[in-house]
Amino acid sequence: MAFTPVYDLRHKTLLGFIGDLTLKGAMIVGEKSLEVEKHFILGVEFPEAPPTMAATRIVIPARVAWCRQEDGPRSFNIGFEFIEVSPENTAVIEAVLERYQFRPAVDVSDFEA
Repeated sequence: MAFTPVYDLRHKTLLGFIGDLTLKGAMIVGEKSLEVEKHFILGVEFPEAPPTMAATRIVIPARVAWCRQEDGPRSFNIGFEFIEVSPENTAVIEAVLERYQFRPAVDVSDFEA
């Protein structure tokens, strides 16, 4: 999961890589600070699809809930809250969580306003 890229689809730029994932949001490890409350359309490309997944990519609207500098001037942990999760995206995220036995490291209270 650490090499799962996350893109800003509006500006066609790489934001970083998945550090944590839940049905409510994701933590991205990136090289740039992002403004809290800023909205993005995220494109997440999973490197390989579990057999139960129909797609290896999700497109999902999200907002920056928090941004913290980590381990140096060019390393940031960025918490995104998913704004609208379609049934298709829910199915993909659930399959990824099950496949990789992902255990959330992010406190969901970080996403609350």
